[in-house]
Amino acid sequence: FATPCLMRPIEHGADIVMHYATKWIGGHGVAIGGVLVDAGRFDWRQNGRYPTLSEPYEGHAGLVFADMFGPSAFAARARAEGLRDFGACLSPQNAFYLLQGLETLSLRMARHVENTDAVLEFLSSHDDIAYVLHPRHSSHPDHALARKLLPDGAGSVVSFGVRGGRKAGAAFIENCRLASHLANVGDTRTLAIHPASTTHAQLGPEALAAMGVHEDMVRLSIGIEDVADILEDLARALKAVSRANAPEAVSREVRP
Repeated sequence: FATPCLMRPIEHGADIVMHYATKWIGGHGVAIGGVLVDAGRFDWRQNGRYPTLSEPYEGHAGLVFADMFGPSAFAARARAEGLRDFGACLSPQNAFYLLQGLETLSLRMARHVENTDAVLEFLSSHDDIAYVLHPRHSSHPDHALARKLLPDGAGSVVSFGVRGGRKAGAAFIENCRLASHLANVGDTRTLAIHPASTTHAQLGPEALAAMGVHEDMVRLSIGIEDVADILEDLARALKAVSRANAPEAVSREVRP
């Protein structure tokens, strides 16, 4: 979720990197795609662990990819075999959308991060928030590592718990006006979802807990709207949570 703007794994020793292009790179929810990056520096012939690249491949008339393409053998086979066997090729229109998204990626990511930092500060001080999950938040177990590896920001997906459990989570979602109720992430628009009742609705309480998906959890993908509008929307939704948690509301629920 960091995108190449915030994290460049090859600089930290990775040899193969995969990126979502559908998400922040495209950034507008209009195209499906991905990016496979080969650093082009790994010797695929150094031992016998990579026979698909270092031994003859009958699917290409006995070609040895490592001999033909050297350190770029992985990328060469991925392209040749993927295109031949299942047509891994972007349509021209989707390629246009993703290339257009790249032109503003650095600008959008800076705004995503700026807005996310403001949302983290807002949520951290709200009485109806039980916890906040994001690497930039001081309570996160990987906070120090994120500061080191992601100095320019750790992405714009934030999860948090609303006091009151599943019903409070539903109340939050139902009272968002700016944020769209969608399962996507990485859009220019702010998106919100309650995973326990949507993306993970097929799981019971024990399975949800084992996966770290709590019934009070809400997930936000912070967009690039004016931050004041985002915070106003969150405040409005949390007022609904406060009403749902009020003693009179609870008493009405248990009344026969």
